[in-house]
Amino acid sequence: MLYFLTDWLSHWYGPFRVFQYLTLRAILGVLTALTAALLLGPPLIQRLGRLGRQPIRQDGPQNHFAKAGTPTMGGLLILLALTLATLLWADLRNRQIWVVLLVTLAFGAIGFADDYKKLVLGNSKGLSARQKLGWQTAVALLAAVGLYATAKTPAETTYIVPFFKQVGFDLGLLGFTLVTWLVIVGSSNAVNLTDGLDGLAILPAVLVGGSLGIFAYASGNVNFATYLAVPHVPGAGELVVFCGALVGAGLGFLWFNAYPAQVFMGDIGALALGAALGTLAVLVRQEVVLMIMGGVFVMETLSVILQVASFKLTGRRIFRMAPLHHHFELQGWPEPRVIVRFWIITVVLVLIGLATLKLR
Repeated sequence: MLYFLTDWLSHWYGPFRVFQYLTLRAILGVLTALTAALLLGPPLIQRLGRLGRQPIRQDGPQNHFAKAGTPTMGGLLILLALTLATLLWADLRNRQIWVVLLVTLAFGAIGFADDYKKLVLGNSKGLSARQKLGWQTAVALLAAVGLYATAKTPAETTYIVPFFKQVGFDLGLLGFTLVTWLVIVGSSNAVNLTDGLDGLAILPAVLVGGSLGIFAYASGNVNFATYLAVPHVPGAGELVVFCGALVGAGLGFLWFNAYPAQVFMGDIGALALGAALGTLAVLVRQEVVLMIMGGVFVMETLSVILQVASFKLTGRRIFRMAPLHHHFELQGWPEPRVIVRFWIITVVLVLIGLATLKLR
C-alpha cells in the first residue's frame, strides 16, 4: 500500500522514487516486520498464555518438563508481522506475491486449526494426519495449477538442476503439479518436525528465506539471470520484499523464542513458514537448492522416516529418539548446544546453496 502511495507522490516530489527500488523496500520490509513483531509480541504472548499452554511429550527428554506451561501458537506473531510488512511494501499487482502470501496464510490456518483443537478443545491429537495432509494437499495443488496456468515463460515450469548451465526438464502440467506439491507439503512438514527446541527452527527458516530472496532478485533481473545462468522469471524480483518481511518477522519472533523460550511457534507458525519456503523455491525454480540450504530440515525429516521404518521392519530403533535433535539431547548435549550447532550447520549449507549461483 505504501508502495502505491510513494509511487503517486513521486509525480510531485522526485525523491519519492527511491521507494521503487526493490532493495530499499526489502530493507523496509525487514524493519517493518521486526518492529511489528517486537511491539505486538508481549501483549500477544500474554493473550496466548490465557488461551492455552504447550503440552509436553511424556516420552521426551526430562529437561523438557520444565517447559510445561509456556504459551504456544506464537506463529501468529510471525504471520501478523509478515503480512503487514508485505502488504505495506510489496507491489500488490504482482501475482507471485499473492501466491506465496496466500499459501503461507492457508497453511497457517491449517496449523491454527490443529493447535486450537489441542489447546482449547482439549483434543491432544489435534487434526488427524489424514485431515492435515488432505488440507495441505488441496492448498498445494491449487497453487500448482494456478502457477502453471498463469506461467508466462517456459522457465517458470522447468525443473532446474543446479551446478549445470543448461540442464533443465520441461515438467508439463502433471510433473509441475507433482513437484510443487512435494516441495510445498514436504517443506511445511519438515519445518514442523524441526520445531522441537527453543529457536531451533526459526533461525534456519530466516537464513533460508533470506537466501531465497537473493535467488529471487537474480531471477527477476534479466541481466543478472543471464550472467548467472539462472532461469529468468519475470516479476520474481518482487519476492525480495516478501523474503525481507519473512526475515524481519522471524527475527522478531526469535527475540521471544530464544532459549529459554517465552513462547513456542506451534503448528500455526511451523507449517506456514515451511510452506512459504517451499513456495518461494518453486517460484524461483530452485527446488533442489532449497533441499541443500534447508539440509537441517531434511535430516530431521529423514531421521523420523528411518526411525519408523527401522522399528517396523526390524523392531529396533536407529536413534535414541526422533526427530534427530532429541537424539543428541539424550546423548547428553545441552539444549543450547544442539540449537547453536544446528544453526552453524545451516549457515554452512546456505553458503553452499548460494555458491550454486556461480558454480555452473
